[in-house]
Amino acid sequence: MRRAAVVGAGAVLALAAVAVTSAEESAAAGDDAEARPMPDFLGRGLWRVFTRLPRRTRLDVHDVSGRDRRVLWPPSWQVCTQYPAAGTGLDRRTTVMIGVVRKGESCPPRVQSARR
Repeated sequence: MRRAAVVGAGAVLALAAVAVTSAEESAAAGDDAEARPMPDFLGRGLWRVFTRLPRRTRLDVHDVSGRDRRVLWPPSWQVCTQYPAAGTGLDRRTTVMIGVVRKGESCPPRVQSARR
């Protein structure tokens, strides 16, 4: 029970940090109606995804290792796949899909061959 409380508190702190960072970026850039280009996240940490995307972006994060693990602590995961591709314009209707594995693991071969 104690471990679950620590993990839950850590997840809340991580989400609070993301919210503060996103709010600062949004205030600096303004909520433009223009589509912003999708950054290239392949091979980088999942934390970068949370800090670089606009705060209202719909985000779907999933484990591509085949183990169907939950992503509870973003700093311990790395990006293997992303949709849309880097440079594509993002608007409010776009859902960003990110495939991840734990840091230190390699992306599965089926995922590597699917990249363009």
